[in-house]
Amino acid sequence: MVDFVHEALLYRDADEYVAGTAPFVLDGLSAGEPVLVVVPQPNVDLLRRALGARADHVEFLDMARAGRNPGRIIPGVLATFTDGGRGGRVRIVGEPVWAGRTDLEYPACVQHEALVNTAFEDRPAWMLCPYDVDALDPSALHDAETTHPVVVEGTRRRSSTGYRDPFLVVEEFNRPLPPPPPDALERRFDVDRLTETRHAVAAFARDAHLPEERVEDLVLAVNELATNSVVHADGHGVVLLWREGPTAVCEVRDQGRLVNPMVGRRHPGPSAHGGYGVMLVNLLCDLVRVHTREDGTAIRVYLDPR
Repeated sequence: MVDFVHEALLYRDADEYVAGTAPFVLDGLSAGEPVLVVVPQPNVDLLRRALGARADHVEFLDMARAGRNPGRIIPGVLATFTDGGRGGRVRIVGEPVWAGRTDLEYPACVQHEALVNTAFEDRPAWMLCPYDVDALDPSALHDAETTHPVVVEGTRRRSSTGYRDPFLVVEEFNRPLPPPPPDALERRFDVDRLTETRHAVAAFARDAHLPEERVEDLVLAVNELATNSVVHADGHGVVLLWREGPTAVCEVRDQGRLVNPMVGRRHPGPSAHGGYGVMLVNLLCDLVRVHTREDGTAIRVYLDPR
């Protein structure tokens, strides 16, 4: 029987963090379960010290890098780990929401936490998500209740009083994007102008001083989004390009509506028609934000120079 568990751990300091996570990890190791810890690096270091020699049997990732783009966490981190679990249950400590998250990233974080419940409902996995009560805004703690069926506080484990249907939460955080700057470059495209669009994106990326590898990533991501607009929307769209400091930003708009929020979050399967492009975009980019309405969709991607 599939036994998927998704819990929010509310903690206030380092001692409570260790008390909530270390026994969870050690119990998993004792049961022979693969264990992944994907949290911000300071908490990686904290938990490593607490586990001692047993840390060598745990896979650790820095969430600030592996999950900088919340849309990457399910397909690029969690699914990769659970798929390697040899069919048995896995344990994951995942901290996608921490005080260093920006207002721009946060809506995508909540959508991610909600969609975990859909993505893994048929997989044997136990996920524990720490939330810093003192450092986070109270609204983030409220949102943790809406996205986790179970909440852990100290030695108390209870059913969430505010858990909601994942797709309703996703729609609540389907929020308009900040307006592009007035001097953003604009390129219209259709099936005959996809090559021209790729060239324009490459030129912009080089002018933004992105390394060549990152230029290729941006061109590939924008090409996938523009191709989706041509194939799945109304055959044309608009690309907007600008810089925010050293970060290259691109927004692709069309008149289609993205109905299924799981698109791009998990492998679509060998018989699926489409779905790979958006997943690839999530894997390539440092942040992906989506706003979809009845009259159109905007997908905005951010790439840092690295």
